[in-house]
Amino acid sequence: MAAQTQGQEPSGVDPEGNGSARVDTAALRDAQLGDVDWTIPPAGSVTMRIPVPSGQLAALAMGDPDDPWIVLVPGATGSKEDFSLMMPDLAGGGFFVLSYDLAGQYESAAAGPEKLVPPKRRYDYELFAEDFLAVIEAAGKPVHIVAYSFAAIVAQIAFSKRPDLFETLTLLSCPPEPGQSFRGVSRIGRFSSWANDRIGAALLIWGIRRGFVPVPKGRRRFVNYRFRFTRRASVRDIYGLMKNAPDLRKFLADAALPKFVAVGEHDLWPLHLHRRFAQAIGARIAVYRGGHSPCETSPHQFSRDLLVLYGKDS
Repeated sequence: MAAQTQGQEPSGVDPEGNGSARVDTAALRDAQLGDVDWTIPPAGSVTMRIPVPSGQLAALAMGDPDDPWIVLVPGATGSKEDFSLMMPDLAGGGFFVLSYDLAGQYESAAAGPEKLVPPKRRYDYELFAEDFLAVIEAAGKPVHIVAYSFAAIVAQIAFSKRPDLFETLTLLSCPPEPGQSFRGVSRIGRFSSWANDRIGAALLIWGIRRGFVPVPKGRRRFVNYRFRFTRRASVRDIYGLMKNAPDLRKFLADAALPKFVAVGEHDLWPLHLHRRFAQAIGARIAVYRGGHSPCETSPHQFSRDLLVLYGKDS
């Protein structure tokens, strides 16, 4: 990715970084990843529980809390471990790195709408955004945000509420269109408009379990393992929320902070939609080899580009 110093606006109409086009140490490390045991946390990381409005969220952290913060937020059916391969690079770059499981997901399965004051019956955008804000408020200073897939929608909502808490905003594999965000997605897109939330969520989980997107055996074992804990109600409600994504493109376009869109070349959504989204919000974009999960398949290259975004040498 072309260098962009902190606080500097991206230039040009459609700025696009190199992503995985560079052949450097980061690219070579990604090419040698092989199969990974995702149950093993990064050496030197610590686990913790974070109190938020919906309950307690399971988190993984690495680095010195006095350093600038990077908060990595996984998407639906995901978990903090999705960023495990990136955390050492980012912490080594001089940052405190924190990732957490969304309410209802994996080790945060106990967190939910019934614990709100007053309680609610369903997971909604307000729940996820207020949890998100509670996490980053703990830093006591603006933080760098990397939000993945569904969490990228949540991050936009949180930013619209408290832009003062954000140093930069990176949207990873973000649904690129507002409203019915599943339109244009292969397989899911065809039935997402007529399938109710329960059926849609069940088909989503079934597709992940069946491995329609090929992943190494170690990854598949971990994905299936965490489904033992993730609340189906949370996936159901998130599926419904993603059919009603808010349109915050104008708000983001007017924001002066550095913005970065990161995506795999074979993402769920076509690349032209991601490029159009990045252009609409005034963000730099980088495209990596692989699919929906550059944090898993190109972690060192993605970390390299984030450090450049943050004004750090990679």
